[in-house]
Formats: sequence, C-alpha cells, structure tokens
Amino acid sequence: MDRRVFNSSVVAGSLASLLLPAANAQQPPGSAGKPVIGLLIYPGMILLDLTGPLTVFNIMQADVRLIAGSMVPVATDVGIPVSPAHNFETAPAELDVLFVPGGLKGTVEGMNDPRTLDFVAARGATARFVTSVCTGSLLLGAAGLLKGYKATSHWYVRDLLPLMGAAMVADRVVTDRNRITAGGVTAGIDFGLSLAAKLTSEDNAMRIQLLIEYDPQPPFSSGSPERAGAEATTAVLTQRGPLIRQAEQAARAAGGRLGVP
Repeated sequence: MDRRVFNSSVVAGSLASLLLPAANAQQPPGSAGKPVIGLLIYPGMILLDLTGPLTVFNIMQADVRLIAGSMVPVATDVGIPVSPAHNFETAPAELDVLFVPGGLKGTVEGMNDPRTLDFVAARGATARFVTSVCTGSLLLGAAGLLKGYKATSHWYVRDLLPLMGAAMVADRVVTDRNRITAGGVTAGIDFGLSLAAKLTSEDNAMRIQLLIEYDPQPPFSSGSPERAGAEATTAVLTQRGPLIRQAEQAARAAGGRLGVP
C-alpha cells in the first residue's frame, strides 16, 4: 500500500474512533441511539446542498433517511440522481432533524405543492431541529415553520423570508431556538458542523472538521455581493431573475395563507 494512502487511512480511522464514544453517549434516542435525520430530496435540488451536510452526518453515524414525494430517483442540478429510501407515506413519523436542501426551481415547485408543504409542516412540527441550506429555507417558510423565527437563505432570495413571517438575518448560519438555516450551497458544510456540535459536542464537530479538512481558502474573494461588487452581482441577479420572481410570487402566496400582513 502507498505510504501516503496508509497514513491518511490511519488518521481517518483514528479520528472516526475518537468521534464515536462521545457521540453515542450524547445522541438523543433514535435508531440504536442515533439521531434520526430526515433529508427531503426533490427534483432540481443542488447536489452539494445535500452532500455537504450528509458527509458530516455520515461521519457522525447518524440514522439518515432520504425522503421524497415518490420512490422515483430524484434528478439533481448536476444530473446525478439520488434515490430515496422513503416516500412521504413511509417516512418516519418522528424525526430528530428535518433537513431541506435548496435548488431554486425545485424549491419554488415545492412551495406551490400542497402535498410537499403538508409533509414538511407535519414533520417539522415534531422534529427536534428544523433545518435547511440555501433556498430550502423558503420551503420551510412556505410550510409555516419560520414564522416568528430568525432565518437566512441564499443571498439572492433571503429578502423574501419576511414575506412568510421570518426575520431575515444575513449570516452564513443562523440559529434561532430549534431552527437552523444556512446560506447558499457551500454554507451546507458550516451548517452540518454546527448541527454536529449540537447533536454530539463541539469537540466532535471540530474533529469532523479536521477529518474532512474543511479549511476554506477560496481563490477569489467574490463569495458574497459585498465582496463581488455591483457588476458581478447585477449579472447574477439578471441571470436568475425569472426564477427569483417566481420565488417571490410563491412566497407572497404562502404569506397570504399564513396570515402574514
């Protein structure tokens, strides 16, 4: 075996073994003492929104359940399908964590789908944590789960959150009681680590961060409108404009149903 491969596998195994005792001791009742995390998947979702947090959950050895409206594999933004383990009818009735990823086109479709909204509202009403990454928070909002809570979303739609009764906060991860929402796409890893700290411990979350070598050093400083500048921001808003307007219409309709003034 290549020595570098051997060494990295030893380090990974050692770190994983450090995670397990404390995690098992602190996790709430679930499947064999593991937290049950229900991840809603839907057509058009951003794959990285899902796989970033999912990587963290996997290292935690959480009981992860991929849930969709049907058992048909779900197409993602990059064309890689994701197969659900449950549909809405067979999903666990009680979840420790409800998680909704983003993907604006699919999010808007979910915001306009009564069956999806009913499922999200029902599971969110009893979940220990109600969470999202990227535009997934719009779906939570449309289901009435963010009314009266601070929340965030992808930067180009986070201003829609107040239409559904949420208080918008422009942070990468926002925690308000048992609601945890994150910004766009890559913020999913930050979210996953934040949730890991709550479900296990900060020490465990820090070890997971080391294990996945999450030490961002982006080649450009353009990951937010403030850093990217007006020209780049306008270009993105122009490109995404039609979908953003659809999201606004869906948010206003949801706000009307929820009685948001």
